[in-house]
Amino acid sequence: MSPHSAATRPSARPPDASVVCSGLSFSWPDGTPVLDGLSFSAGAGRTGLVAPNGAGKTTLLRLLAGELRPAAGTVTVAGTLGFLPQNLPLADADALTTAELLGIAPVIRALRALEAGDAGEEHFTTIGNDWDVEERTRAELDRLGLGEVSLDRPLGTLSGGQIMSLGLAAQLLRRPDVLLLDEPTNNLDQTARRRLQTVADSWTGCLLVVSHDRALLDRMDRIAELDRGEIRWYGGNFTAYEEAVRAERAVAERDVRTAERDVRREKREQQQARERAARRAGTAARNLADAGLPKIVAGRLKRSAQESAGRAQETHSARIGQAQARLERAEEALRDDPLLVLDLPGTRVPAGRTVFTGERIQVRYGGRDVFSGDGIDLTIRGPERIALTGPNGAGKSTLLRLLDGGLAPSGGEIRRADGRCAYLSQRLDLLDPGRTVAENMAAFAPQAPLAQRRTLLARYRFRGTAADRPVGALSGGERLRATLACVLHAEPAPHLLLLDEPTNNLDLVAIGQLEGALDAYQGAFVVVSHDEHFLQRIRVERWLHLDGGRLTEPTDPTSPSPL
Repeated sequence: MSPHSAATRPSARPPDASVVCSGLSFSWPDGTPVLDGLSFSAGAGRTGLVAPNGAGKTTLLRLLAGELRPAAGTVTVAGTLGFLPQNLPLADADALTTAELLGIAPVIRALRALEAGDAGEEHFTTIGNDWDVEERTRAELDRLGLGEVSLDRPLGTLSGGQIMSLGLAAQLLRRPDVLLLDEPTNNLDQTARRRLQTVADSWTGCLLVVSHDRALLDRMDRIAELDRGEIRWYGGNFTAYEEAVRAERAVAERDVRTAERDVRREKREQQQARERAARRAGTAARNLADAGLPKIVAGRLKRSAQESAGRAQETHSARIGQAQARLERAEEALRDDPLLVLDLPGTRVPAGRTVFTGERIQVRYGGRDVFSGDGIDLTIRGPERIALTGPNGAGKSTLLRLLDGGLAPSGGEIRRADGRCAYLSQRLDLLDPGRTVAENMAAFAPQAPLAQRRTLLARYRFRGTAADRPVGALSGGERLRATLACVLHAEPAPHLLLLDEPTNNLDLVAIGQLEGALDAYQGAFVVVSHDEHFLQRIRVERWLHLDGGRLTEPTDPTSPSPL
């Protein structure tokens, strides 16, 4: 169990805070089914909802929040509902302020009007019982590490992580009894993640979290797995869930092996029975001819032997059918958890070769320098595995764009070695969404024969017609695999790979596949991530920390501060 056990948490919980689904069904407009007759209930406590990408986790949360209407079934929420989506609907972020995102702008304006002497009735109606909204808001922002963010600050000046934390603050200000969080740690730095974990630890209502963040899931009381349209419940946190799943998989693998042996044994016994029947039939025919029996009697005996052999054949066929049915059930219970096992010799970079050099690099935004002093210096040599860490808003994505060449520096000097650089942004928008996976692959590797491209795509689990699906219709995990296939097998193959928060919106299986691809990659890469477990698994060997405009190499990258 995680050290964050239930015994260390507040025990007082509203007994009626809950969400109940009954016979919930939903399909997309094109008829693609997502949920069919799903029923479950989640009461007070912390529930982590896990499932592969595309299984319907986000759709389920949107149904619970009332953003989508089910085709059938009902959703009942006991208490006030709060919902934080993984992508906040900010169509015009530059025009919005912090107060508007928090949903308190009308109340603030009404309070200011009263302070100015305007005692209109509409202002009292707008304020209602929220006379202390500013104090509560400041306290909530302080709690989430946003104490320096003013209520009139434009959202366009904030980082993605700061905006996500503001979205959480907006929901907490509503004082919900039931809180739904969809991938709440996306874009959060490690400090902000710890503050979110504190919120989860102190929650006393019904909390339902969709996340791939192991640290957050280890703070849950139970895990709900959405699997093939049904919810399966596991008591305990995510670590306990993983142990239970491993035990289930071991049992399922043993059952499959047993069922396969049973099928082989039944088929072998059937074949042996056929051979014995054939030998007996041949012997009987010779004996009848030697006995000189009348034809009618000999025919009757022959038919009787054939009928006996037929009944034996039917018995063996039935036993084979039963054994195959057991095998199918065992295989159905076996979890499909395939990883990517790749060989990428084309990405190899010799040790010591300089891939990138930057001296006194500077960028100016809004009339100010992003980096302090004379700018930053950075050299990347050979197949280095580099993690770039730092708080939200420090300029990590800006530095990646400088490395990629997508952003020109305002000062300093940059030199890149020959060889391709590939940049995977947080949005995974490198591929053409209107083209199929196969068409995108052809654009990246036009010289490769069609059969070779299809074989490569099959290694990334795009087999047959799956390769002919448009990229725009893929789930997050599928889009990641398609992007990796196109980038890693491009002509020429990349020698410098840049990844900006690559695990955002990915389920744990997809993260494992990304880890497998990076394990096979033989070039240099720089990855921005706040996921400690992921960085450990991809064997990062060099740590860079960007904070306050300064780029440093921490002597102790395992301490809490770098991330």
